[in-house]
Amino acid sequence: MVFPTTSPSDRARRRELARGARDAFPPMGVYAIRNLATGDVRVASSRNVPGAINRLLFELRQRGHRDRALQGAWNRLGEQGVRVDVLEMVRERTDPAFDHDAELADLLALWTQEFAAGGVQ
Repeated sequence: MVFPTTSPSDRARRRELARGARDAFPPMGVYAIRNLATGDVRVASSRNVPGAINRLLFELRQRGHRDRALQGAWNRLGEQGVRVDVLEMVRERTDPAFDHDAELADLLALWTQEFAAGGVQ
């Protein structure tokens, strides 16, 4: 059996791509989980929004989400009854002293307050 070999340039390219992915700015932000039947909204944040949403939907589809109320809504309404929306992403800043985690916490507080006041639908 003959195994394909990779050239040094292929390995260098893979290392370059891996380094780029590792050093990329993380997609951190705030997202909302909406119960379309009741209008209830839960706001959450993550340092990796696409990953958090993917995990959330996976757990709901597998009927294993730790939030029983959310899982119950999903079970009753199905996937079309619950919507996940990205509300806002933290922008990358060039200032190395900028605190992205504090920015994320501030955005979560702002959006939570906005939904609590009933200002957003």
